[in-house]
Amino acid sequence: MTQEAPGKHFRQGLDFLEFTEMFPTEDSAETWFESQLWSRGRRCPHCGSDQTFECTNQSLPYRCQSCWGRFSVRTGSLMHGSPLPYRKWLWAVYLHMTSLKGVSSMKLHRDIGVTQKTAWFMLQRIREAFRPHHDSRPPMQGPVEVDETYMGGKRKNMTKSKREAMTGRGGVGKAVVVGAKDRETNQVVAKTVESTDKETLQGFVAETVAPGSDLYTDDHRAYQGIEGYHHKTVNHSSQQYVDGQIHTNGIESFWAMFKRAHKGVYHKFSRKHLDRYVTDFSGRHNVRRRDTLNQMRILVRGMAGRTLPYKALIADNGLWSGANGGVRA
Repeated sequence: MTQEAPGKHFRQGLDFLEFTEMFPTEDSAETWFESQLWSRGRRCPHCGSDQTFECTNQSLPYRCQSCWGRFSVRTGSLMHGSPLPYRKWLWAVYLHMTSLKGVSSMKLHRDIGVTQKTAWFMLQRIREAFRPHHDSRPPMQGPVEVDETYMGGKRKNMTKSKREAMTGRGGVGKAVVVGAKDRETNQVVAKTVESTDKETLQGFVAETVAPGSDLYTDDHRAYQGIEGYHHKTVNHSSQQYVDGQIHTNGIESFWAMFKRAHKGVYHKFSRKHLDRYVTDFSGRHNVRRRDTLNQMRILVRGMAGRTLPYKALIADNGLWSGANGGVRA
């Protein structure tokens, strides 16, 4: 009797041979990017006009009849200004989407033949594609689990001077990430926050979960007194983790995957870029039930209408980068 494959066996994968046969040339890769980024027809990224035509410029092969601007499918997207071949971009997208815990820049630079710095820049732009274009995401209807986690090194692994500089217990000195998981749709929303106080955590619930939904959290004091939800808790401080349908195991499973990637693939998430990793992991989690090619389509379509120049990526945002003579992730 034939055994079902493990994991998401219902998904249609895409192996290396199929991938290389699907995109054997640079033209085939460029055509595919155009079909995804211009799914409703080619439009000028400068003025939005659909009155465009082909021209003889190799790097900017299209021109707009309205504003006379030249452009390519890269223009105005997260590939904007990139001199890399389209096939290398496609390989980067493919390798990232088919790696459950993501792919590191050290591995990508070896796999597609670019520098580690270039691979890191590519991956940051790929992660940015999962960031919502606006805040019109429909609220979760529930049941919804909400929980927070802390990201940062263990004190026992820090230098003596760092340990002595830290006061307090638990998550002191660590970055905070809060997340929600809808049990009905299996969708996850997560982001970094500055603290775990009442205003912050209840504010996250209000912007993420539809009023009147079943809401499950642990016994953190910040959730106490939250109004507008059927709120029930499990008492983690008393070693209670499940009470019938009341638990936060789903969102904690997401944290476990995120932290395994941190330890096994990336080894370090700087605070400066942490939110982009959180967005990437929640985005890839939310499409993991789809076929591989559909996952790639969703990500590439998220590249449209936004750019991330290198200067903006490394610009000071007030958060610690963790870089020591270079970028690593």
